[in-house]
Amino acid sequence: MESNKAYQVHLGPAACAVDLGDGSERGPYVDQDYILQKLGRPHRAINLMYCYYPLDEGFPGRASVVHANPNVSFAWDYPYDDYFTYKGGLIGEKDDEPFTYMRDIRRHGQDVLLTLTIDPHVTDEHLIAIAKDLTTFGRIFLRINHEATGNWFSFNRRCTYQEVADFYVRFHKIIKKYAPNVSTILCIGGIEDPNSEEIVMEQEFAEAVRVTDIWSVDKYMALHWGWPYDIAEPGGKSHKRESAGEIYDMTRRSYERFKYLCNGVEKPMVMSECNADGDVTGPYEQADMIRNFCRYIKEDPVRWFSGFTFYQFRDDGRLGLEITDPNNTSVGVEQPVLSAYKEIISDPFFSPSMRVSEEASFPAKLRWGGSEDSEGICIPLSFDGDPHFAEVYFDEELAPLNLMMEIHGKWFYKAPGTKCIDLMPAFFEHRLSGPCEIALNIFAPPSSGENDPTQGRDWQTNYYTTLPKLPAVRLRFAPTMEAKPEHFRGK
Repeated sequence: MESNKAYQVHLGPAACAVDLGDGSERGPYVDQDYILQKLGRPHRAINLMYCYYPLDEGFPGRASVVHANPNVSFAWDYPYDDYFTYKGGLIGEKDDEPFTYMRDIRRHGQDVLLTLTIDPHVTDEHLIAIAKDLTTFGRIFLRINHEATGNWFSFNRRCTYQEVADFYVRFHKIIKKYAPNVSTILCIGGIEDPNSEEIVMEQEFAEAVRVTDIWSVDKYMALHWGWPYDIAEPGGKSHKRESAGEIYDMTRRSYERFKYLCNGVEKPMVMSECNADGDVTGPYEQADMIRNFCRYIKEDPVRWFSGFTFYQFRDDGRLGLEITDPNNTSVGVEQPVLSAYKEIISDPFFSPSMRVSEEASFPAKLRWGGSEDSEGICIPLSFDGDPHFAEVYFDEELAPLNLMMEIHGKWFYKAPGTKCIDLMPAFFEHRLSGPCEIALNIFAPPSSGENDPTQGRDWQTNYYTTLPKLPAVRLRFAPTMEAKPEHFRGK
C-alpha cells in the first residue's frame, strides 16, 4: 500500500527522562544498533565517560595500560583516572574516541552526555579547544569532574576542593562563551548525612551550584567499590547497601538544598549514575531495587526529579543490564535487571511524549533539535488485525535519509542507504487482537551525527532534513501462501 496522508508530530520530553551509561572503566562501548535492538527504544541521552590529563606522562594512553602496576589494589590507584582518554582538545584527533561514539549516538536519535574528568591545571587554551570540539554535536550535556566532593579521582588528589569548585566555574563560563549548545552538569555529593541540612562541601561548591545548568548526584543503592580487586562477601568492608527509599529521600533533600542556595531558583535535578550492584544484592534484588526506586519517582506528587542515568548497559562486573562474557568481551550476558528496565522505559511516564498537529505537506521539512524537542511526521496506518508482514520501503530518492521510526511502542533505525525496514518486531510481544489504527512516527537525526553550520543561525541546536515524499508501507494480514493440510504417513 502507498500511504498518502501524514501529520506533523512533535517529540517532547518524558515526565522523567531516562539516560543510559555506555562504557566506562568497567566495560567498553556497545554500539547503538545493538542496544536499540535489545531495549526497543532510544534514550534521552547516552553517557560516555572519558578523561583529559594532557600534561601527564603517558597520556593519551589509558592509565591502566601505560602505568600498569601489579601492586595496584584500587580502581583509581593510577597517576590519572583510568577512563578511556579524550582525544580532542589540543590533541585534536576528532576521528577518534569519543567522537566516533558521539556520532553513533546522535545518528540514533539520542543526545550525548559526556562525562569528562579533567586536570584542573590545564590552561584556558585547552578548555576552549574542548568547547569548540562540542559545537557541532547539538544539545549535548557535559558533566565536568563528577563526584567532585569525593577523594578517589586524580583531580581531587591534585587540588583542594575549593580549587576543584573554582575550576568548574571557570570551565562552565568558557563553555557558555564558545559552545552555548552545551548544558553543564554539576555532580557533587549533595546531602549525605541524614542529620545535616547542608550538602557536602557546601561552602566550597556554593558558586558552582549557582552557575551550573543542571544539578546532579550519583547514588548507588548498593555498591561494591572494591571490584575487581576483591570479592564482596558478608562482613567485608569494600561494599555497602541502602534502601531505595533512603536514596530517593536523600536525593530530594539535596535538590531542596541546591534550590535554597540559589534563592529558590529551580533547575533540572538528575541522578547521573543510578543502580544497585549485583555483587551486593544478587541478580533478583538488584532488579527489585531499580523497580522500587522508579516507583518512588512516579508516585511522588511533586515533579522535582528530571531524570536518571542507569549505570550501565554492559559491565565487566555486576553493574550492567548485561555482564560481559569473560570468554568473549563482544558478547553480553543478559541479567534479570534488563527485563525490569525494559518495563520501566516502556512506561509512558518514562517515555518521550508525542503531540500530533496539522496535516503535513510535501516536501516536508523535518527538524531535529534533540531527543526532547524535534519535529517529524506521523503516518496513520489501518490494520485489519494482527499483521503477518509490516514493512517500510524507501526508493532511490528516500534511501539516503537517516531516520528513526516508532510504531506500536517500538523504535527502529534506518541508516543511509537502507531501502527496507521490517516493522514486525513491534508486534511480536504485543500482538493485535483486531482491527485498529496505529501511527508510524518518523524523525530525522543528522546522518553524520553532527549538525551542519551552513543550515542557518540556529545550526548549533537544530538540524534540518527535507523529506520529499512518504515512503511506501506494505501491510499484509495473512501468509503469502495459505498452509496446506498436514498429511503425515508414518510407519
